[in-house]
Formats: sequence, structure tokens, C-alpha cells
Amino acid sequence: MTRRPSRLVRVLSSSLAAGTLLSTAACSDDAGTDGSRVSGVTASQVAEMRQTPSPTATLSTDGARTALITEADIEDDWTQVKDTEAENWHDSLLIGTVDVSDFLTAKAQASDCQRLMDSLFDDDLLGRPSGASELRGFEQGDSRLLYQVASYDRTDPQDSLNWMATLPEKCDQFTVTDGKDKRTVQVIEISLPKVGDARQGLRVTVQGSAGGDGATLTLDVAAVRVGDDAITVTAGGLDGDENDSTKQAVQQGTQRLQDVLAGKSPAASPT
Repeated sequence: MTRRPSRLVRVLSSSLAAGTLLSTAACSDDAGTDGSRVSGVTASQVAEMRQTPSPTATLSTDGARTALITEADIEDDWTQVKDTEAENWHDSLLIGTVDVSDFLTAKAQASDCQRLMDSLFDDDLLGRPSGASELRGFEQGDSRLLYQVASYDRTDPQDSLNWMATLPEKCDQFTVTDGKDKRTVQVIEISLPKVGDARQGLRVTVQGSAGGDGATLTLDVAAVRVGDDAITVTAGGLDGDENDSTKQAVQQGTQRLQDVLAGKSPAASPT
């Protein structure tokens, strides 16, 4: 596989699945109905959301790092990994070209689904941060959790959240191929704690093969906007979803970011 030269490649999967991880030394349901979806909102509703009191301080690099969650925030048996290791996670099951024939409005829908797969592969679900950005990775058995805090002060994270909200309908099920193997992808919405100014959660399931054996990659993906800043969580692996840990990361991480932006020291992590 040739890595996309313009982006840092990192994604989650089991290092025990032969053929799934393509490491190189040189390169770096629950369907939710809690009101977290923001698709189909009117301009006035978006404006109303924008009036939600939010911290206005500029997020610095030090602030973004302070806002990162810890092992205690997600409980269970998660272990923090080195930043350089988390930056280089990547998974071949997410690589592929969307089959346009799966869609009625082929080009538009296929484009959105391709964007989803590419953004999961490149870890830029909300687009490239325009300001400070820090990430932290955790592993537990064959599952991985990647957590990011970033500033989007020169872009609009709400646009990306609105786009995410359309994916369970546009990309409910489709096929990707890497030239020889086909994989089935399913996307559903998941509920998230009602935190931040806006939020969106997805579960992406990819069924394919690894090392000649059948494999299913399940990722819970969450994004929460706090003003022009946001947190994103991608958790899961070949063992299945990590819904509880995703919700804990969202709950604790949003509060940590809000504390940092308000000039406070984040509260001690739960024990």
C-alpha cells in the first residue's frame, strides 16, 4: 500500500490480526435519539445553537495537551501508549474505493461515504485543525482509543458535525474495494452524553478479511464542539465496539476542555 503522502496515517486496529496492520518504519446500538443529531436544522436553529454560552479563550498547544483525557477518565483496563505510537496507528480495512453502484444518487452519496472512510483513515473527521491540536492514544486488548483536542477557529466544526449527522442515512450500507477484496461498511448513529454546544456520534462497522480470515472492524466515533474547538474520539477494533468508554471519554473530555478554556485547572480524573 502506498501511504497518502500529504497526511499522517494513523487508525485503530488489532496488532494481532495478521495482514491488517501495515506498519512501516519510515512513516510515521444503540441508535441515538437524544437530540444530538443536527441534520436538517434551519439557519435560525443553527444561530440559536451558536448563542450557547461557550468559552472564548484561544486554545493554546499547552491548553490542548492539558485538556487531554487520562486512563482514569475511561476506566476499564485502558493503557496509555506513547504519542508517537498513537500517531502511527493505521488499518488496511479502512483503505478502499467506494462502489458507486451502491447508491441511487451515486456521485453525491458515494463522495460522502468516501470522505468518511478517508477521514477515519487520516484521523481528520472534522477537517484539519486550524489551530492547536493534541492527541493521545490508549489500548486495551485488541481495541484502541484515539482522543484528540483541537482548535478550528478559522474553519467551522459545526459544518462537519452537520455532515456527520447525514451519514447514517446516506451511508447506511455500502461497499469498498481495494482492487482485489470487497468489504461491506455499515454506518449507524449512536447516542452521546448531552455535553458541549453540539455533538454527533457514529458507529462504523467494516466487514472484510485479514490474513485470509474473516474480520470485522467496529469503530465508535464521536465529536463534540465547544465554541470553535472540538474533541474527537475514535474507539474500537476487531473485538467490537467500545461504547461505554467512548461515552466516558466524551463526558470527561468535554468538561476538561471547558475548564481549560475558562482558565481553570481540570478537575482530578475519577477513580
